[in-house]
Amino acid sequence: MIPCPIKLITGHDCPGCGIQRSVFSLLDIDFKNSFHFYPPLLLGIFFTVLFLILKTRFENLNYKHLIYLNLIVVFTNYFIKSLQNL
Repeated sequence: MIPCPIKLITGHDCPGCGIQRSVFSLLDIDFKNSFHFYPPLLLGIFFTVLFLILKTRFENLNYKHLIYLNLIVVFTNYFIKSLQNL
């Protein structure tokens, strides 16, 4: 696996640390480990599918809403991981 350059330089996780292992676990159809390594990946997939379903019913939904929601999930995960490492 490719090591995280931010973690190599600073010694701290970046907001995307764990996504590589999560994708590989997801490709092996191991949802539990995938969620364990990087929860925003599965949540992002869930929110994207939900958004596409709701987009057919509500025309006022914009893709910006989906991007903002996924960014909130990623940075909330990063904040929680940072608190756990204190």
